[in-house]
Amino acid sequence: MVDADAVAAELYGLRPEEFTAARDAHAAAARKAGRRAEAKRIAALHKPTLAVWAANRLARADADQAQHLLELGRGLREAHRTLSGEDLRKLSHQQHVVIAAMAGEARRLAGEAGQDLSAGVQREVEQILRSVLADPEAASTWARGVLDKAPPPAVGFAEVAPAPGTAPRPQQPERRMEPEPEPGPEPESEPDDTQEAERTSREAELAEEALALAEKEREEARAGLGALDEQIAGLEERLGRAREEHERLAAVAEAAERSHKDAVREAKRARTAARRGRRR
Repeated sequence: MVDADAVAAELYGLRPEEFTAARDAHAAAARKAGRRAEAKRIAALHKPTLAVWAANRLARADADQAQHLLELGRGLREAHRTLSGEDLRKLSHQQHVVIAAMAGEARRLAGEAGQDLSAGVQREVEQILRSVLADPEAASTWARGVLDKAPPPAVGFAEVAPAPGTAPRPQQPERRMEPEPEPGPEPESEPDDTQEAERTSREAELAEEALALAEKEREEARAGLGALDEQIAGLEERLGRAREEHERLAAVAEAAERSHKDAVREAKRARTAARRGRRR
């Protein structure tokens, strides 16, 4: 029996250059076995990019590490929902440290498999991991090592809205033993407009933190573009030299072709003269 999920698990463990031939072979086998639905699902599987393959390999290599990232994502989403500033700052710092370390590990694992990751591809892996933190569905797929494409880029956790009516979570003061107060009138509840102001203020803080992260990612993207621009300039220079060499060789070939034609004519003339000489 053909199991499309098992086939996908196998295929996304292969190197990208091995993917297409293996996928087509599995799809053909499913069709031959009369499993048309499974064959269609297998044939529709996308070949992963190098960064997606490296991210999948990372999840497959260390399930505990993958689970740690998922737990970090759940904590960050919860901190945004509850507007917990202290938790958010702590987890955001942990996020940067963990993602950088995991992207480095992905590069090492790829090298063990005979595939070098450029700095640009490693940054793509980091972006995939950030998206995994923000998207539970992508996180589940990545943890199984079967991502078929990079999830949409996530900038902070702007898509995680605070729970309705949530006010910023206050810092917990250190508890001290106090004498029981004398019974008195019930304290008046805090006005709603004050709670709303606090909530708005915390949302502004979260927006500033998301903006800072977005600016960091923008700078990283610009650095990546700068490196690509340098590569493009080098390739254009090599292309220019190759064109010059092509033109030179074309001129040599044209001259050789003319010489060949001249030699053919001369040989033909000589053969004609020789035949005439033998007839005399």
